[in-house]
Amino acid sequence: MTVRTRFAPSPTGYLHIGGVRTALYNWLFAKREGGQFILRIEDTDTERSTQESIDAILEGMQWLGLNYDEGPFYQTQRFDRYKELIQQLLDEGKAYRCYCSKERLEQVREAQKVNKEKPRYDGCCRELKKHPKDEPFVIRFKNPQTGAVIFEDLVRSKVTVNNKELDDLIIARTDGTPTYNFVVVVDDIDMKITHVIRGDDHLNNTPRQINILQALGAPLPIYAHLPMILGADGKRLSKRHGAVSVMQYRQDGFLPHALLNYLVRLGWSYGDQEVFSAEQMIKLFDVHSLNKSGAVFDNEKLLWLNQHYIKHDPAETLLPELQWQFQQAGIEVKAQPPLEKVLAAQRERCKTLKEMMEKSKIFYQDKVVYDEEALAKHLNNDSLVVLEYLQSGFKPLKPWDREGIAEIIDEAAEELELKKGQVAQPLRVAMTGNTISPSIDVTLELLGKERVMNQLAIAMKMVSD
Repeated sequence: MTVRTRFAPSPTGYLHIGGVRTALYNWLFAKREGGQFILRIEDTDTERSTQESIDAILEGMQWLGLNYDEGPFYQTQRFDRYKELIQQLLDEGKAYRCYCSKERLEQVREAQKVNKEKPRYDGCCRELKKHPKDEPFVIRFKNPQTGAVIFEDLVRSKVTVNNKELDDLIIARTDGTPTYNFVVVVDDIDMKITHVIRGDDHLNNTPRQINILQALGAPLPIYAHLPMILGADGKRLSKRHGAVSVMQYRQDGFLPHALLNYLVRLGWSYGDQEVFSAEQMIKLFDVHSLNKSGAVFDNEKLLWLNQHYIKHDPAETLLPELQWQFQQAGIEVKAQPPLEKVLAAQRERCKTLKEMMEKSKIFYQDKVVYDEEALAKHLNNDSLVVLEYLQSGFKPLKPWDREGIAEIIDEAAEELELKKGQVAQPLRVAMTGNTISPSIDVTLELLGKERVMNQLAIAMKMVSD
């Protein structure tokens, strides 16, 4: 058997963290088993589905590197196939037309509530022999009334649901459009899906879908229902916990492989190992060892992983994402200083690439923006003599490198009988506008001699005035 998995998001909003983890697990399992991973866009909710959401899903999958072998397939392009199988069920007596009005259905539900019964369709039209003419109708699946649906779930083990708990599901609306639970079944049949790995919010749909699969004479896939990702309060992760579009994580400076590495551990583990390459995840991931309980999303742990990759990834992996951060900020990265050198100077001190970009803007902006507090504390009459000494020391310096720069700073501290920090901080504020930067010798080397000399003159004039 060739393993075939699918990720089937609904384009009614952004691609969120829970969806990404589902896609990742399906992708890893297919890759490990030498199978195929399919992307399907479940866009039958035409009122809420948008092209913007579709584009966001495709963009997110591309950024994450979750390449699919087939697709994307769109359900709205398969309506003829769904109608064909709905008609087949009607012809075989496994589905029927229901003419019940909304008012009648509401009355039935109210009566069931009064009697403390589970709200469900009462089967009024199930055995209807005479069909009203020109009356609107939906089509319902004739769910078995006896027995039970029993299936082995890779996460939850044996699941049993009595058919008496299930009513006759609507599979086509009054306008003829098919409904979610039916089209999912048809798609899984036609796409030969062998394993359905999805969130356990779909668990209630599974018995209904199994009955439709059996009515169509199709083999059942193997199911794995993943526990939800939780917020710190133990409730399902949502917007109130800060759950955002996966592309917001790119905006915030996270690396795609750091995010995937973090998500793979939210429901699966391999001993105490925390850091996994993509190759290791594919080799080690085991769908049979998924956790049964929900995992809590910890942003600090994600930041730790992201910082690990920033520190240890090769420059060629980080540079495109760092360049993207500058583009998003509208900052042109010039040839000097080379971005790779800026990365090398900053990578030990930054948790995100957005933070790195913010701390590195000074190297590519023409004008220094001063922090008022840093300016008042470090650029004053006392620091003027420091800047003048450094200006005279830097002027003849050749070559312009960190070793020579450091030597002149040390000389200034010695000659002026100051601590090194009393020399370095006024210089740092004069160059960058604030008190934080890579080591001052590296910072000045990256800025270049011409800019350093110009900025020293500007700072000294500010102090004098």
